[in-house]
Amino acid sequence: MSDMRFTKDHEWIKIEGKIGTVGITQFAQGQLGDIVFVEVPAAGKQVKAGGEAAVVESVKAASEVYSPVSGTVKEGNAGLPDAPETVNSDPEGAGWFFKIELADPKELDQLMDKAAYEKFVAEQNH
Repeated sequence: MSDMRFTKDHEWIKIEGKIGTVGITQFAQGQLGDIVFVEVPAAGKQVKAGGEAAVVESVKAASEVYSPVSGTVKEGNAGLPDAPETVNSDPEGAGWFFKIELADPKELDQLMDKAAYEKFVAEQNH
Protein backbone atom coordinates (compact mmCIF):
# COMPACT_ATOMS: atom_id res chain seq x y z
CA MET A 1 0.00 0.00 0.00
CA SER A 2 1.32 3.44 -0.83
CA ASP A 3 1.31 6.22 1.72
CA MET A 4 0.19 9.74 0.73
CA ARG A 5 1.27 12.88 2.59
CA PHE A 6 0.47 16.56 2.06
CA THR A 7 2.12 19.96 2.56
CA LYS A 8 0.66 23.32 3.59
CA ASP A 9 1.57 24.51 0.08
CA HIS A 10 -0.88 21.94 -1.33
CA GLU A 11 1.60 19.45 -2.73
CA TRP A 12 1.12 15.72 -2.25
CA ILE A 13 3.69 12.95 -2.17
CA LYS A 14 2.87 9.29 -2.60
CA ILE A 15 5.54 7.02 -1.13
CA GLU A 16 6.49 3.64 -2.51
CA GLY A 17 9.68 2.37 -0.89
CA LYS A 18 12.34 5.09 -1.19
CA ILE A 19 10.64 6.78 -4.15
CA GLY A 20 8.02 9.49 -3.81
CA THR A 21 5.74 10.75 -6.58
CA VAL A 22 4.89 14.45 -6.18
CA GLY A 23 2.06 16.59 -7.51
CA ILE A 24 -0.39 19.31 -6.52
CA THR A 25 -3.68 18.62 -4.80
CA GLN A 26 -7.24 18.81 -6.07
CA PHE A 27 -7.62 21.96 -3.95
CA ALA A 28 -4.53 23.59 -5.51
CA GLN A 29 -5.58 22.95 -9.10
CA GLY A 30 -9.03 24.32 -8.25
CA GLN A 31 -7.46 27.52 -6.90
CA LEU A 32 -5.23 27.88 -9.97
CA GLY A 33 -7.95 27.32 -12.55
CA ASP A 34 -7.14 26.22 -16.11
CA ILE A 35 -3.49 25.16 -16.24
CA VAL A 36 -1.74 26.22 -19.44
CA PHE A 37 1.96 25.51 -18.78
CA VAL A 38 3.99 23.11 -16.66
CA GLU A 39 7.75 22.89 -16.25
CA VAL A 40 9.00 19.71 -14.57
CA PRO A 41 12.49 19.15 -13.11
CA ALA A 42 15.15 17.15 -14.92
CA ALA A 43 16.33 13.78 -13.65
CA GLY A 44 19.32 14.18 -11.34
CA LYS A 45 18.26 17.57 -9.96
CA GLN A 46 18.88 17.82 -6.22
CA VAL A 47 16.04 19.42 -4.27
CA LYS A 48 15.56 20.29 -0.62
CA ALA A 49 12.33 19.94 1.36
CA GLY A 50 10.37 23.14 0.72
CA GLY A 51 12.62 24.05 -2.21
CA GLU A 52 11.35 25.02 -5.64
CA ALA A 53 11.15 21.99 -7.91
CA ALA A 54 8.67 22.73 -10.72
CA VAL A 55 6.56 25.54 -12.17
CA VAL A 56 2.86 25.57 -12.97
CA GLU A 57 1.06 28.40 -14.76
CA SER A 58 -2.65 28.88 -15.13
CA VAL A 59 -4.77 31.53 -16.79
CA LYS A 60 -4.83 33.22 -13.34
CA ALA A 61 -1.32 32.86 -11.94
CA ALA A 62 2.12 31.29 -12.08
CA SER A 63 3.21 29.28 -9.10
CA GLU A 64 6.17 27.26 -7.93
CA VAL A 65 5.70 23.65 -6.96
CA TYR A 66 7.83 22.89 -3.90
CA SER A 67 9.30 19.53 -3.08
CA PRO A 68 7.78 18.06 0.08
CA VAL A 69 11.07 16.25 0.84
CA SER A 70 14.78 16.45 0.11
CA GLY A 71 16.28 14.13 -2.46
CA THR A 72 17.20 13.52 -6.07
CA VAL A 73 14.70 13.80 -8.90
CA LYS A 74 14.40 10.43 -10.66
CA GLU A 75 12.17 11.69 -13.47
CA GLY A 76 9.87 14.52 -14.44
CA ASN A 77 6.47 13.72 -15.91
CA ALA A 78 7.36 13.98 -19.62
CA GLY A 79 3.70 14.15 -20.66
CA LEU A 80 2.83 17.33 -18.76
CA PRO A 81 4.56 19.99 -20.89
CA ASP A 82 2.48 18.88 -23.90
CA ALA A 83 -0.72 18.28 -21.91
CA PRO A 84 -0.69 20.63 -18.87
CA GLU A 85 -4.48 20.27 -18.56
CA THR A 86 -3.84 16.75 -17.16
CA VAL A 87 -3.08 18.52 -13.86
CA ASN A 88 -6.66 19.87 -13.84
CA SER A 89 -8.33 16.60 -14.83
CA ASP A 90 -6.30 14.22 -12.64
CA PRO A 91 -4.12 16.21 -10.20
CA GLU A 92 -3.60 13.33 -7.77
CA GLY A 93 -3.02 10.72 -10.51
CA ALA A 94 -1.79 11.16 -14.10
CA GLY A 95 -1.07 14.85 -13.40
CA TRP A 96 1.92 14.11 -11.14
CA PHE A 97 4.95 16.38 -11.59
CA PHE A 98 8.03 14.35 -10.63
CA LYS A 99 9.37 11.29 -8.85
CA ILE A 100 12.04 11.73 -6.19
CA GLU A 101 14.39 9.44 -4.32
CA LEU A 102 14.10 10.41 -0.66
CA ALA A 103 17.28 11.52 1.08
CA ASP A 104 15.70 11.22 4.54
CA PRO A 105 12.39 9.36 4.95
CA LYS A 106 12.04 10.96 8.43
CA GLU A 107 11.10 14.21 6.67
CA LEU A 108 7.74 12.58 5.91
CA ASP A 109 6.90 12.88 9.61
CA GLN A 110 6.66 16.67 9.13
CA LEU A 111 3.89 16.28 6.52
CA MET A 112 0.14 15.89 6.97
CA ASP A 113 -1.84 12.73 6.32
CA LYS A 114 -5.06 12.97 4.30
CA ALA A 115 -7.32 13.61 7.32
CA ALA A 116 -5.06 16.38 8.64
CA TYR A 117 -4.78 17.93 5.17
CA GLU A 118 -8.56 17.91 4.66
CA LYS A 119 -8.96 19.64 8.04
CA PHE A 120 -6.27 22.20 7.03
CA VAL A 121 -8.08 22.94 3.73
CA ALA A 122 -11.45 23.30 5.51
CA GLU A 123 -9.85 25.84 7.88
CA GLN A 124 -8.45 27.82 4.90
CA ASN A 125 -11.97 28.34 3.59
CA HIS A 126 -13.18 30.24 6.68
